Amino acid sequence: MEPRIPDSQSKKDMEGGIAEPAAPAAAAEDPFFPELPEEPKLETPQAIEELRDLIQKTGKPYDMGVIDRAIAVACKAHAGQLRSSGEEYVIHPLMVAKILVELGMDTDTIVAALLHDVVEDTPLELSDVSKEFGPEVAALVDGVTKLRKLPFSTREEQQAENVRKMLLAMAQDIRVIIIKLADRLHNMRTIRFKPAQKRRDTAKETMDIYAPLAHRLGIRAVKEELEDLSLRTLDPIAYKEIEDALALREGERNAFLESIKERLTEKLASLKIDCYVSGRIKSITGIYRKMYMQGKSFDEIYDIYAVRVIVDTVNDCYNVLGVVHDMFRPLPNRFKDYISTPKANMYQSLHTTVISKEKIPFEVQIRTWEMHYTAEYGIAAHWKYKLGIQRKDKLEERLAWVRQFIESQKDVDDAEDIVRSIKTDLSSDDVFVFTPKGDVITLPVGATVIDFAYAIHSAVGNRMTGAKVDGRMVPLDYAVKTGEIVEILTTSAPGHGPSRGWLSIVKTGEARNKIRAWFKKERREENIETGRQELEKELARHWIRLPEEKMARFIEGESAKQHCESVEDFYAAIGYGGILLSRIMPRLKEDYQRLLKAENIQPETAVTTAKPHHNNGGVIIDGMDNCLVKFARCCNPVPGDEIIGFITRGYGVSIHKRDCVNVPKEISSAAEPERWVSVCWEDSVRSEFKATLSIEAHNRHALLADVTSQLAAMHVMIHAISAREPKDNSVVMSVTIGVNSVDHLQSVITRLSRIEGIYKITRSGHGG
Repeated sequence: MEPRIPDSQSKKDMEGGIAEPAAPAAAAEDPFFPELPEEPKLETPQAIEELRDLIQKTGKPYDMGVIDRAIAVACKAHAGQLRSSGEEYVIHPLMVAKILVELGMDTDTIVAALLHDVVEDTPLELSDVSKEFGPEVAALVDGVTKLRKLPFSTREEQQAENVRKMLLAMAQDIRVIIIKLADRLHNMRTIRFKPAQKRRDTAKETMDIYAPLAHRLGIRAVKEELEDLSLRTLDPIAYKEIEDALALREGERNAFLESIKERLTEKLASLKIDCYVSGRIKSITGIYRKMYMQGKSFDEIYDIYAVRVIVDTVNDCYNVLGVVHDMFRPLPNRFKDYISTPKANMYQSLHTTVISKEKIPFEVQIRTWEMHYTAEYGIAAHWKYKLGIQRKDKLEERLAWVRQFIESQKDVDDAEDIVRSIKTDLSSDDVFVFTPKGDVITLPVGATVIDFAYAIHSAVGNRMTGAKVDGRMVPLDYAVKTGEIVEILTTSAPGHGPSRGWLSIVKTGEARNKIRAWFKKERREENIETGRQELEKELARHWIRLPEEKMARFIEGESAKQHCESVEDFYAAIGYGGILLSRIMPRLKEDYQRLLKAENIQPETAVTTAKPHHNNGGVIIDGMDNCLVKFARCCNPVPGDEIIGFITRGYGVSIHKRDCVNVPKEISSAAEPERWVSVCWEDSVRSEFKATLSIEAHNRHALLADVTSQLAAMHVMIHAISAREPKDNSVVMSVTIGVNSVDHLQSVITRLSRIEGIYKITRSGHGG
């Protein structure tokens, strides 16, 4: 039998979650919450007494001697420091420690929470903490301490590096992130005292980083409160609307939930099923996501009301499910079995949505007590309820995702990518997809088959040539859905690898980082050349022109700022995506303006003395220079094609093949002949151009693999590929590839034509 809640636990603890404070007072300049009462300031002796009383009520064997010493050290170290609220600063670590006691954390964690700001904000050193409280506490304090002493060019860069440090410390000891979550929770509870912009910045960071981490750790109470407090700061009007809607129906809601609870309890008792039944309301943020992001009305959200049934065994869970479906009419496609297929954060429950006799839909969650502890406290349940000891559940196994996530980030040069990865990879919205062998892969909503391949293993992703979902071919940008069976098609052809175009398709940071790592390792020379071309085009697009010698020094300076050992490393990082030009261009433009001002160079002089360069992707336009150029998708011209240009309104010159269907045969008879201009290819064109081929063939096994293998053998980049079956035993594939000339394209067509079963290859958009 699984463990039952001890008699000493309060009903609040049975419901899960941690004690919430009184509603916070509104900031003076915030007009949205003027009715909230002003909270009295907390005095230090009162806060200390509250912490000690809470520790005593838990009945756990805390080492009060060590905790009292930590309280004394914190009070002395923070003496004279005040928070924005006017309270003594030490109130903050005391309240953080209190939250951690409510989560059931151990003595070392409580001590580290009391001392978590002393190294950052007081003269105390980490060595002092280690000497007084031991290396374990010191390591926890160090993991939470921010990197404020290092120079950072932007707030985002500092934020990203702090997150990187925190994740590395988290890999060594998961308690680091639990302390940080408690720290952020108290800061969000008291955020009303911060300036308006600081509140918004902190709330956005909380929503992007800390709420997803709390979700993945399974600490529901912390996750939902962090989200709600952030939402109230970021969108107070919507928050108030939902809050008022819930308050308006509070009496009706409570009566409805009590009625359902009584009927369920009575029915289950008659069947001799021992259970605990409670009601809950969906969080405001959960309602917000469905109302404002999915366009639903309040009445269209079926799981605002929920009833939770907690039983003793897994068998009882399924028995209760049958009873619920017998008592109430279930809604189709609203049943989820997270017991047989747990979420990535170890969450387990049966979910079903039913309609009562009052025609009100509500959700029923069914779980065991052990599942309940994990659902409410997540990884903290390991300490609060000693689940690891009773279930022989190894903590290391439950934290495997932490190691995997950090492993996927180890080759990331841009620390801000880690923040973006947390937002996507640790999202609260997941899909559950199956391999052909029945293994479950959890991915964020919107993830593609490429993300799926890299989630299995980097080698599978790197050798990927295509994918089947439920037995049918799908394009590489297909977004997988829960319950689908995905088969990844691979090749063993030497030299095969991912396409650069995949970087714009994948949704997870894990897949993006593995693709970049492959290019970083396997394609250095190609990366250098690609990076150089991309930088040159971007500099020209922003009218950054310098003489060759000054330009070289200018780029060397930026290379050093990016911590690259050489300019080649800098180009390579741009080439494989480790450095994003969109991120560094604002600073490059500022540096350029400072350089012109310092050397008293007029921008026009800089342009005229610069080395001649056409910002035109390899095309010379008659009578124009440094003009924005785009290649028409209707015909996809490549070097060697006869071409012509059309001056668009606001988008530069559009380059077409001369025999394109959209080009008049006689320019003089066109509606606006003056907008057609003569263009030609440069003598040496190094850029890659996209061309789309339509391949018709007799369908057979491994045809797609043979096509992709042949392209890989020719080192041709695949940007997109799809297939359809127009009639029996035939297939039409559309393949978009990168080529550098019409001769190159013709050689590719010749090689592909030799593949067994292919009987026709045409170039899409070809007009002649």
